[in-house]
Amino acid sequence: MSDAPGGLSGAATGTEADAPAAAGRRRASPQLVALVATLALIAVAALLPPLAGMDVRVPSPPLMARWMPRVGPGTVVALAVAVLVAVAGPRVAGRWSWRRLLVAVYLTAVVWATALAAVDGLDGLGAILQGPNEYLGTARAVTDVGAMLHEYVDRIPFSHPDNWPVHVAGHPPGAVLVFVGLVRLGLGSGLAAGSVVLLVGATTPVAVMMLLRRLGAADLARVAAPFLAAAPTAIWMAVSADGLFTAVAAWGLAALGYAATAHRVRGVAGFGVLAGVLLGACVMMSYGLVLLGVLAVAVLVVARRWQPLPWAAGAALAVVGGFALGGFAWWEAYPVLVQRYWDGIASSRPGGYWIWANLAALAVSAGVVLGPVLTTALPRLRQTWRGSGSVRVVALLVTAAAVTIVLADLSQMSRSEVERIWLPFVPWLLVGTSLLPPRWRRLALPCQLVLALAVQHLFHTFW
Repeated sequence: MSDAPGGLSGAATGTEADAPAAAGRRRASPQLVALVATLALIAVAALLPPLAGMDVRVPSPPLMARWMPRVGPGTVVALAVAVLVAVAGPRVAGRWSWRRLLVAVYLTAVVWATALAAVDGLDGLGAILQGPNEYLGTARAVTDVGAMLHEYVDRIPFSHPDNWPVHVAGHPPGAVLVFVGLVRLGLGSGLAAGSVVLLVGATTPVAVMMLLRRLGAADLARVAAPFLAAAPTAIWMAVSADGLFTAVAAWGLAALGYAATAHRVRGVAGFGVLAGVLLGACVMMSYGLVLLGVLAVAVLVVARRWQPLPWAAGAALAVVGGFALGGFAWWEAYPVLVQRYWDGIASSRPGGYWIWANLAALAVSAGVVLGPVLTTALPRLRQTWRGSGSVRVVALLVTAAAVTIVLADLSQMSRSEVERIWLPFVPWLLVGTSLLPPRWRRLALPCQLVLALAVQHLFHTFW
């Protein structure tokens, strides 16, 4: 299919077209079972702790949030965006030129995230980043970056008299250095830093769509566009540094895709180095983002080309090595972080609950479409593994994201709070919405929007 305007037929999407009613019912049944299972998972995760008298150490399981029904300044705009996306989103995605569509996707993501955050007024954009466990307070106090790097590991343990705040201790120094940079640029207020996080995070769907197009799946990128632009993840993308990490990760994977499909050595090397720098930066911002390696391999498998690997790996190692020369060695810090994690609240959060309740939190963040997406995409990979085409591209990326989630969950290093921690992996699950049968997509999009509105207006999230 061409990228040019002129419509997007059901047959052109690579998904099942509308068919006779009986056949449609047969195809939809796995998605229906998955949807019911997803809703049941969320319900059980929410109801089991109070009914069983379990203290899972979050106020409103499975989310790190508290019950706070409200409306606010952003409510009307959020409702308007939701209606606009539900009514016009798929049509715009199919008909507009590629460049206009990317602009529309970015602006939609910005307005959607801003409106949801503004349910709490201007505080919705900046108050969370001002919290005592966040990066801004530390960033404002840093006067010597070199000294900070050299003492970073020593100040991770609780036993240190001047230990780092929770988020600073729980991440490599790349995260706090981002905010040090913002402070030195005069953007160190909560509102200014929050606005930067939001504006950068909103580029994520653009990066995802550009990668899909580069890998030969522009048709499915168009189909997934409304789901990517107005996902429930916007609740957390707008107010947490993980939204920033998500964008850096998406652009790193996009650069890798461009490297793997470049026709000249210069393109392979240039995009490969850029991918390595961005993905290496991710590793230096969040320990768990080393799992992006699974998605990086998936991109190279999709492209069936491994020439970018030495360039990307070399650049990523240079980033990590540069921090080590500056005083912070990732491999020395991680074991210390693990010890602090288990010395803290994680040890009191029951693993038997969170090993599956994490997935319920993910289903809120990604949306209830998650179950139907996995049910649809994973079998398609088996069917298309040896072939080519856009369906294979999306199915492989969804599978890689699912594997990444499983590995992260089994690590037990994220008991709760995964609605923000796993944000960098969620867009690669949501691209699977493009493989849903058309009538399921028509149902799923408004469901996603309603879920986001309900969560933001009923709960006050801490991130």
